[in-house]
Amino acid sequence: MADTTYKICLLPGDGIGPEIIAEAVKVLDAIGQEYGCTFDCEEHLIGGCAIDATRAAGANPTALPDETLEAAKASDAVLLAAVGGPKWDGAAPGEARPEQGLLAIRKNLGLYLNLRPVRIYDALRDASPLRPEKLEGVDILIVRELTGGIYFGAHERTENVEGAGMNGAKGTFCRDLMDYNEYEIERVVRWAFDAASRRPRHRVISVDKANVLETSRLWRETAHRIAAEYPQVEASDMLVDNCAMQLVYNPGQFDVLVTENTFGDIRSDEASMLTGSLGMLASASLGDGTALYEPSHGSAPDIAGKGIANPIAQILSVELMLRYSFKMDEAADRLAKAVKDVLDDGWRTGDIADASTAADHKLGTSGMGDKIVEYFKRG
Repeated sequence: MADTTYKICLLPGDGIGPEIIAEAVKVLDAIGQEYGCTFDCEEHLIGGCAIDATRAAGANPTALPDETLEAAKASDAVLLAAVGGPKWDGAAPGEARPEQGLLAIRKNLGLYLNLRPVRIYDALRDASPLRPEKLEGVDILIVRELTGGIYFGAHERTENVEGAGMNGAKGTFCRDLMDYNEYEIERVVRWAFDAASRRPRHRVISVDKANVLETSRLWRETAHRIAAEYPQVEASDMLVDNCAMQLVYNPGQFDVLVTENTFGDIRSDEASMLTGSLGMLASASLGDGTALYEPSHGSAPDIAGKGIANPIAQILSVELMLRYSFKMDEAADRLAKAVKDVLDDGWRTGDIADASTAADHKLGTSGMGDKIVEYFKRG
């Protein structure tokens, strides 16, 4: 692997983004030293900071500048931190919003599926809101369709519509269109069955709302057709509202969970709390173009700049990048082990600390990054 250089487009974004992505770069530097490769990281703008910068430059405000998109397309992988914050929440209809940058880069890179592994660390079982026995055997891979559904459908807002207000008065009417093509469903469901066939339990649960939505009926029909091609995989359907309950009541039943965009967005955040903190869940967005890796949490503007954010999800995003973009499984395994060993030895950031955490084992953002690098170098 000597002399290999990987070009990474870094997108720190907003809030705690710059702080946590700096820890990911530390980890990448350590991996490069150990494995004889170079990670050439170049920062670009996305989200709220991109809106501010383009507006200040006198250009049309945008959450995804053209130069960012071109840099992403020219890179071997994209590593993103977080976008958004209350500063931009007041945008008027039609104005640029930070989240549009994330949606747009996924769409333009052709990233049509998102992976969110949900792992339970023994050292953090007490941090979960569920009883420890509920977490026995939990190892979930959530596969979410990423570029279809209501997030990417037509959006309409009309003011002063007769009868849209109370008691027949004029009011505001809004409509969001949810649509799917069969191929958009098939490529994601097929990926989920392929993944399940390589996992120990060989199980896929397809989540939909087929009792109400026509798009979900197409989803279920497609899932059943593909399931017939994988006799070694146990396949079943689950309505999304039941899934919300089952993830809390019996999370151990899930292996690979596959679902459409909106349902996946909500269910994956719910599942993340099984781990005790959103700061522990990484994700990978894959498809036709350059893959994108990011933590599943938001920009946490309330703690931005305080040096206390948990960088583990961002660092675990690097683990996924090593696996899916660079095929460096040995390095990925070693990084995953370093994170586990750090936690097993009692090191904590504030969000995952409890009364039993020793005072000298409480770390800030940079301290946790340094500690994971230290353990990684030990091997």
